Amino acid sequence: MKKIAVVILNWNGAKLLEQFLPSVLAFSDEANIYVADNASTDDSIEFIKSQFPSVKIIQNTGNFGFATGYNQALQFVEEKYYALVNSDIEVTEHWLTPILNIFENQPETAIIQPKLLDYKKKTHFEYAGAAGGFIDKFGYPFCRGRIFDTVEEDKQQYEDEIEIFWATGACFFIRKEVYHKLNGFDDSFFAHQEEIDLCWRAFNLGYKIKYTSKSVVYHVGGATLNEGNPMKTYLNFRNSLLMLTKNLPENQLIPILFSRLCLDGLAGVQFIFKGKFKHCLAIIHAHFAFYKLAKVFYNKRATNQKSNYFKINSIVVRYFLKNGKVFAELF
Repeated sequence: MKKIAVVILNWNGAKLLEQFLPSVLAFSDEANIYVADNASTDDSIEFIKSQFPSVKIIQNTGNFGFATGYNQALQFVEEKYYALVNSDIEVTEHWLTPILNIFENQPETAIIQPKLLDYKKKTHFEYAGAAGGFIDKFGYPFCRGRIFDTVEEDKQQYEDEIEIFWATGACFFIRKEVYHKLNGFDDSFFAHQEEIDLCWRAFNLGYKIKYTSKSVVYHVGGATLNEGNPMKTYLNFRNSLLMLTKNLPENQLIPILFSRLCLDGLAGVQFIFKGKFKHCLAIIHAHFAFYKLAKVFYNKRATNQKSNYFKINSIVVRYFLKNGKVFAELF
């Protein structure tokens, strides 16, 4: 039995599957390939069956989004390691070999991310994960190779293997046993930041998350929900607050949540000045949703929340006030 399952979540993505499945099939001899379909209404299923008969199909009963979509589908996947891959990912030759080597030789490593480059501009890192993710004290995520909207050119500055805080959901490797021990992604997130939440919970249990530059993939990004969509703003702001509620150390919970709510207000004002009124409203709606769900998420807290989760105090201050646009300039 092959040790890796490459599981591609799909919703009405027949064109993406036509474009990107061939590279996955060509360069994934070590894996079984699955498409987990979120009740697509296009011809995705028929297309896979006719054009890629070796691909195993898991049909979910509804469009459950990223979190529940994978949680439902992975109940039927038996391989030792999961590779959760977006449908807009182009993989490269031998992309799975370094991942297998780390999993087989580093039992403490539970989650791995490859180097994520931009499919549309292959000389640069891609926004969603670049060369591995971190968060600041207030829960703002950033990456080696991408801080807020500043994306670095790949000049081999991150040709290494290091421990990171979170791995991108665009191409996310995790041990099956750890995924299920953590009860998978949080279904309440629907989409966005669920991978950071999962990594944070793994971190609190003492597992390691790694980045390796020896595995390279290219990501289109925004193929399902682009940056201009207010729903993306809503999910990011709501889910970030919910994630903090679940995972922050108890003595930091109230002050950091209060600070984040204030900072979110400033972000809303910034959207108004840019004429993006729907995005400002999305933040307001996100806050009301957070107030409604806060108690539920507080009750999800585990018994152990580590205090050394952040790498710097405030990426907002470093980026906007001290011109820290590149990861190397932060330290």
